[in-house]
Amino acid sequence: MSDTFTLAACAEMLWRDRPMEWRVRRLTEMGFQVGLWNWPDHDLAMLEKSGATFSIMNGYLRGRLSDDEGAAELLKTAKETAVVGKRLGVARLNLHGTGLGDGGPPVAPCETVTGAMWLKARDTLNRIADLAEAEGVTFTLENLNLPVDHPGVPFARAEDTLALVSDVNRPGLRLNLDLYHAQIGEGNLIELCRACLPWIGEVQVADVPGRMEPGTGEINYRGIARALKDMGYRGPVGMEAFASGDPEAALQAFREAFTV
Repeated sequence: MSDTFTLAACAEMLWRDRPMEWRVRRLTEMGFQVGLWNWPDHDLAMLEKSGATFSIMNGYLRGRLSDDEGAAELLKTAKETAVVGKRLGVARLNLHGTGLGDGGPPVAPCETVTGAMWLKARDTLNRIADLAEAEGVTFTLENLNLPVDHPGVPFARAEDTLALVSDVNRPGLRLNLDLYHAQIGEGNLIELCRACLPWIGEVQVADVPGRMEPGTGEINYRGIARALKDMGYRGPVGMEAFASGDPEAALQAFREAFTV
C-alpha cells in the first residue's frame, strides 16, 4: 500500500460479473478502501457488516444546484444520504451540478449557465455545508467532462467546481477532483491539482482514453503522484476506472503508480 496516499477503488466498476459483497470483500483484502455509487442499489446490512472502509459514495439521489425546485430535492435526498453515510462510515458524500441518468447524461441538460444560476448554486452549496455541519459529514463536489461522458451538465469543469467550493470555503464541502474528467476537458493536471489543493477532499483517477487503470493511456500518473506528494497532498486517491484486463492487475498498476 502507498505510504503517502490512502488508496481506494470504485467497486461498481470492477469484477462486474461478481456480486457486490464479493467485490467489497476482495478490495478490503487487497488493502483498498471502497468507493460506491448510489446506496439504494445495495444491501446496506451487508455493507455495514462487511468490515470495509468506504471512501466515497453519491451524496444525493436527485436534484440540481441551480434552481429552487432542484435545490430542494437535492437537499432532501442529501439529508437521507447523510444518514446512510453515517451508518456505513462513508468518508465523503459526492455531488454533481445536476442529477445524472443511466450512463451519465444529465437528467436536466443545461446549455447556458447564467449568473443567477451561479448565485443559486453557491446558495445551495452553503445549505449543503450547513447540513454537513449539522450531521457531522463531508460532501464533495465532483468535476465531470462535457465532451465524452456528461454533455450538458452545468458546473462540470474543474474550473467551475473550484470556483464554487473555494467561494463557499467551508470544511463540510470539498472538491472531488477527478483527473480523468479534467484531462478530457481541461488538461494541465499538475497545475490544476496545485490550484485546487486547499479544497481537495479526494482525487479520483482513470486513464484517457478508455477510463481504465493508470498506465493504459496518455496520463503520466507516476508524475502526478510525485507532484501531489511534493505539494504536500496526503489525502485519498480513488481509482474510478474499469480494468483493461484482470482487475487485480489493474489495481496493482494503480498501487504502483501512486506508491511514491
